[in-house]
Amino acid sequence: QVKLVEFGGRLVQTGDSLRLLCAVSGRTFGSYSMAWFRQPPGKEREFVAGISWSGRPTHYSDSVKDRFTISRDIAKNSLYLQMNSLKPEDTAVYYCASPNTPRMIPGQAPGGYDDWGQGTQVTVST
Repeated sequence: QVKLVEFGGRLVQTGDSLRLLCAVSGRTFGSYSMAWFRQPPGKEREFVAGISWSGRPTHYSDSVKDRFTISRDIAKNSLYLQMNSLKPEDTAVYYCASPNTPRMIPGQAPGGYDDWGQGTQVTVST
């Protein structure tokens, strides 16, 4: 059974950098698209970044483009989100997610993803 576990969330200051890790087990990691979502306090879950099962292309929401970078290490079954120039509005619980169909590219809607981690809290102070 697939398992996704996020690591790396913590309290940081405006302008800081942070890297999140999603450890994936229970499947052939390189055959599945992956994405990062986040849920700010009192708001709905939103797409942050995605990477195709082939490694290209990658996609970003307008709010994080040019600041965040999604990447993966197939050998380590790991997905990463490098976050630079963090802002208070980046405060949220961050989730990694994946469809359960290999070689599928789900897009940016949360409903297109079947498997989710438990989330990791990122808080950006002013």
